Amino acid sequence: MATAAVIGTGFIGPVHIEALRRLGITVRGVLASTAEKSQRAAQRWQLPRAYRSLDELLADSEVDVVHITSPNRFHYEHAVQALQAGKHVICEKPLALNSQQSSDLVRRAQTCGKVCAVCYNIRYYPLCQEARHRIAQGQIGRIFHVLGSYQQDWLLFPTDYNWRVLASEGGAARAVGDIGTHWLDLVSFLLGQAVVSVCADLRTIWPKRRRPLGSTETFQTKFQAAGSFEEVPIDTEDFAAILLRFADGTPGMLAVSQVTAGAKNRLLWEIAGEKGALAWNSERPDELWCGFRDQPNQLLLRDPALLSASARACADYPGGHNEGFPDTFKQLFRAIYAAIEQGPTHPASYPTFEDGHREVVLCEAILQSHQQRRWVDISINV
Repeated sequence: MATAAVIGTGFIGPVHIEALRRLGITVRGVLASTAEKSQRAAQRWQLPRAYRSLDELLADSEVDVVHITSPNRFHYEHAVQALQAGKHVICEKPLALNSQQSSDLVRRAQTCGKVCAVCYNIRYYPLCQEARHRIAQGQIGRIFHVLGSYQQDWLLFPTDYNWRVLASEGGAARAVGDIGTHWLDLVSFLLGQAVVSVCADLRTIWPKRRRPLGSTETFQTKFQAAGSFEEVPIDTEDFAAILLRFADGTPGMLAVSQVTAGAKNRLLWEIAGEKGALAWNSERPDELWCGFRDQPNQLLLRDPALLSASARACADYPGGHNEGFPDTFKQLFRAIYAAIEQGPTHPASYPTFEDGHREVVLCEAILQSHQQRRWVDISINV
């Protein structure tokens, strides 16, 4: 069994560690932004190694797989160095800050002989897998259109601040890149169709935000005391409205917001077809709504006994025993580590660097559309 090391100790790093341990995969150590933070993290999670530098981590011959959960601006650099060191790479999205970097990573992935994956974990909710199966089997017929949103409220106030709000830190497309790409990847996965054209309108609700003088964490719940901040100009969007066209001509609409009060982490998609419709809400992940014109609507509760084989493979608990966000990482890593042990297959059973590159290209096209006030076609070059 391959052994892992994790770069990053913020919100998502511990999620990786927990999921890996649930699968019985050894986590060798962790690397934080400083040696002191690495030591504290290793002690907190009872890990053997607290790495003082990336070089030290990559020189560890017992590490086979590097999980990159560092801030976005480091993803490209960390992935390049990990591949050069002969490690398998599992990278949080975005794969890179721009398409030049992400295309370079795709080329490296194509020749390195290693598994190179991106963490689009939402694919692995069992009822999303079920929806993909039903659509592929033609159970809702020809697709008419797709509607959806991804909304949060953790940046609702001008006093809410995180490194992600700066283009230099998180990328030029913030709300779209941070959460919108999850929706775009998921719906493309459900339909089996890539987005080929976009028309977007972006809005920065708070042109200035108040940066606390101390450090902050993603999704923090503590509020800063009055006066303990400085105002910072914001160059990324809080909201996006996007028209979409998929490869087979299916139209779609997506709204992305990180300033919707009460929406804690709500990804919603609705797919309308000639025989019926399907809808799913990530805040109620064990429910799949099935709509009909000529019979009563149905609400399918996640139960392995009622799911297709592909969806059942991602459902480890009986019906009525909820599976949620942490379980999607477990299922994602299960697929990735199977490929590490058995060898990659084509097509891959997990999101690859190619998928990560496509989402970076999509973000750039969405920004271009907004800036030029027009439809922009997607061109994927490597």
